[in-house]
Order: sequence, then structure tokens, then C-alpha cells
Amino acid sequence: MNFSFFKNIAPIYFYLVSVICFVLSNLTRDKNIPLYYALLFLGAVFFIIGFFKRMKSK
Repeated sequence: MNFSFFKNIAPIYFYLVSVICFVLSNLTRDKNIPLYYALLFLGAVFFIIGFFKRMKSK
């Protein structure tokens, strides 16, 4: 699989996806615990990817 499209995405989009994941995880916290932790983990991963991409571009 070719993941080269990740190189062209701006870091702000990774931050945006992480915020969306955090909001969705907060909404599903009481109803579905495994989905809550999965979305929380994905939000953290996208935030870290955006952070490293931002640091790399400076």
C-alpha cells in the first residue's frame, strides 16, 4: 500500500481529526466503552502525527 498522500496533508488536518475523535469519544463514553478507548487512542495518535509533522516542517 502506498501511504505517500500523508506527506502532502497539512498538520492542521491531523489536529482537526484528533479533535473530532476526542469529541466523538466523549459522546460515546457512557454507551460503548471499547469504542470510547479506540477513539481516544486514535485522537492521541492523530495529534502526535500532526505535532511531529509540524515540527518537521519548521
